Amino acid sequence: MSDDNLPRYRRWLNAAARNLQWLVPGLGVKRWLLVTLAGTTLIGVGLAIIILDVYRTTPETWWLPLVSAASLRFIARPLRAVIFGGIGLGLIITGIYGINRSLLRPFMRPGRPMVDALTQHRRRERGPRIVVIGGGSGLSTLLRGIKDYTSNLTAIVSVADDGGSSGRIRRGVGILPPGDIRSCLAALSSDEALLTQLFQYRFPEGEGDLDGHSFGNLFITALADITGSFESAVAESGRVLAVDGRVLPSTIHDVRLVADIKLPHVAGEVRIQGESQIPEAAGNVRHIWLEPNNPPAFPQAVRAILSAEMIIVGPGSLYTSILPNLLVPDLVEAMRASRALKIYVCNVATQPGETQGYTCGDHIRAIEEHVGNNLFDVILANNRYTGKLQGSSEWVMIEDDLDDDYALHRADLISQDNPWRHDSDKLSKVLIDILAERTGPLVE
Repeated sequence: MSDDNLPRYRRWLNAAARNLQWLVPGLGVKRWLLVTLAGTTLIGVGLAIIILDVYRTTPETWWLPLVSAASLRFIARPLRAVIFGGIGLGLIITGIYGINRSLLRPFMRPGRPMVDALTQHRRRERGPRIVVIGGGSGLSTLLRGIKDYTSNLTAIVSVADDGGSSGRIRRGVGILPPGDIRSCLAALSSDEALLTQLFQYRFPEGEGDLDGHSFGNLFITALADITGSFESAVAESGRVLAVDGRVLPSTIHDVRLVADIKLPHVAGEVRIQGESQIPEAAGNVRHIWLEPNNPPAFPQAVRAILSAEMIIVGPGSLYTSILPNLLVPDLVEAMRASRALKIYVCNVATQPGETQGYTCGDHIRAIEEHVGNNLFDVILANNRYTGKLQGSSEWVMIEDDLDDDYALHRADLISQDNPWRHDSDKLSKVLIDILAERTGPLVE
């Protein structure tokens, strides 16, 4: 029932309850209210001294009885103190509330009380330091959910993409591919409305040179030219989209993804160059690497990993989104040195051309073959296999004996509408619960 349909006294009580929410712990409001009260009290003391001096030194005139009546001298002093103190406190609170509402009005959303927005902001501000590593739609899905728990969030994204709009910009302009970074910025935006939709807008076919390009990719490209560096362009794009958190490239070097693939009915292995070409080969990936080999990591990404409380790898395409990040040696060394809880999120469905027929264990072993064992503290895998998958995709099943070798956490993670993908809310809640179990309750 809306407030408009309630009796007047109930509406008044509801309004009072909402206003009292400003005094709950953690909002940072009470301390400034006390400072304001202290200042007002000092001003009141000064005025009282002047008024007392007037009473004592001014001869009896016609206006003195009026001042006496206005100051309620006919009432006992303790009661007068309560009356004037209550009126003053009410005026102070009303004034502060009005000023804050006027200043924050441009940033408020219709139907969302200001105190609720502040409460959520302060809770996320004190949230855990989380680093997520990956790329593609899987990483965007995770970010869209986990941003509700913390703003101390860093996404580290692969820059090996060479297909679509990103590939064309990379070849034509010579900057790092912006596609995955653009998607992560959009997912982290605090207002996924018109501006974010514009950032994700893709020009339709038949638009000449703009055919297939994403507006966000062009925007980042233009900013890279204006600011003089790709990383500055990403940072400025984050400010435009009001992003809570950071999106960083795993490396700022121009790298290419190369794979040795065993194709059906072909003797030996075939070498495929280019991230976009690997799934198209539709074979079994035997080994992948970056060229040039051993690229240095982006320093800010290393610092984020070393200071993190939780590091999440995945979900995403195993060979073309996740491993390109882990093939940057400095990032893996930083992960091993970090004291953070390290979690690998296994995909819910196989990807044709990359992981057809893979189980959860196959995903883990593929990572270990490239970067070594014992990188993760927890393996998070989906255990619900209901719904229709796309094309030739299959469920990523969990082997019965996988618990013997890894700390496995099973949960229902699939999206109701798109069961081949993770559900943002389910996935983020399970991850936060795992962190709380391992490190203690999070600050609320």
